[in-house]
Amino acid sequence: MRKRQAKKRPLLPDPKFNDQLVTRFVNNMMWDGKKSVAFNVFYDALDIVEEKNQDEEKTALELWKDALSNIMPHVEVRSRRVGGATFQIPMQIRPDRKISTAMKWLILYARKRNEKSMAAKLAAEILAAAKEEGAAVKKRMDTHKMAEANKAFSHFRF
Repeated sequence: MRKRQAKKRPLLPDPKFNDQLVTRFVNNMMWDGKKSVAFNVFYDALDIVEEKNQDEEKTALELWKDALSNIMPHVEVRSRRVGGATFQIPMQIRPDRKISTAMKWLILYARKRNEKSMAAKLAAEILAAAKEEGAAVKKRMDTHKMAEANKAFSHFRF
């Protein structure tokens, strides 16, 4: 790289839970700079999770964090050209990339669900991921399977 790496800008914690991870998630979910709308969707989704929650000792925020950790991939495959052939090489993922990948998958598969509002879609996907089911968890399993299948090429790591 010619230029130095950009500094990480500090995130302000969200107003309700005072958590930076929530702000990061809302920033990922936000469309067209409408942050207050994204915060409302997230808080409404957590309210729905709280209502549908059978596990009484966990709060909705803890369920959301469990869901994120269930979606987080540990390895991924990266393409690398070696002698005219492209190999899929399994690599470990940095911790910050694990979190952002999990957030992106949770939001993506929540948007693809068939509930009425985005809050309902997100709540349903959070509850499914907390039980280790749903499309986002399946995506993590597929990623891990692909890395396992290409383990033979791991000596090409760069």
